Amino acid sequence: MQDNQQSDDFLQAMSDVTPIAQDNRVINLAPNTITLAQHLKRQALEKQQQQDGNYLSVEKVDPIDPHDFLDYKKDGVQEGVHKKLRLGQYQIDEILNLQMQPIETARHNLFETLMQSHRRGIRTLLIQHGLGLHSKPFPALLKSYVNQWLKQIPQVLAFHTAQKHHGGLAATYVLLKKSEQQRLINRERHQKR
Repeated sequence: MQDNQQSDDFLQAMSDVTPIAQDNRVINLAPNTITLAQHLKRQALEKQQQQDGNYLSVEKVDPIDPHDFLDYKKDGVQEGVHKKLRLGQYQIDEILNLQMQPIETARHNLFETLMQSHRRGIRTLLIQHGLGLHSKPFPALLKSYVNQWLKQIPQVLAFHTAQKHHGGLAATYVLLKKSEQQRLINRERHQKR
């Protein structure tokens, strides 16, 4: 009986209350605004990319584990060529050490070195990026960017984690396309036969 009395009291107290109208809108409470500093930084980066022709992205990267093997080849690269690269059997013509460099500096140095190497006819490089076990905001930050950037460069035919004696998981072999000058030389050589 006491439960009925409490229920009646409650209903009497609520008799003049009207229900709130249903609103099915979703309110996103996550910050979706870009601060002025972030906006200015992005504008400066875009301007620099336009000036130096460096199209490598620093906006977003998919993190990889520091102990992951890097392995990539474009369509058309023969298995024998890829295997020889993977086993470190090509002569390394250039070594680029990116370890301990800020991301923006590493981005610039990687792009410039690969473009110059391609123009000079260099085919095989060794990129030293380190494991990045303690890098912030996540481990293997630079290694993750190198993995992403090398895929963005049209002159890169293939890349693979280096053999232990060349740095192992902390380094990557890179195979570049032949330059136009090298193609001409090959055409002339094959025409003489």
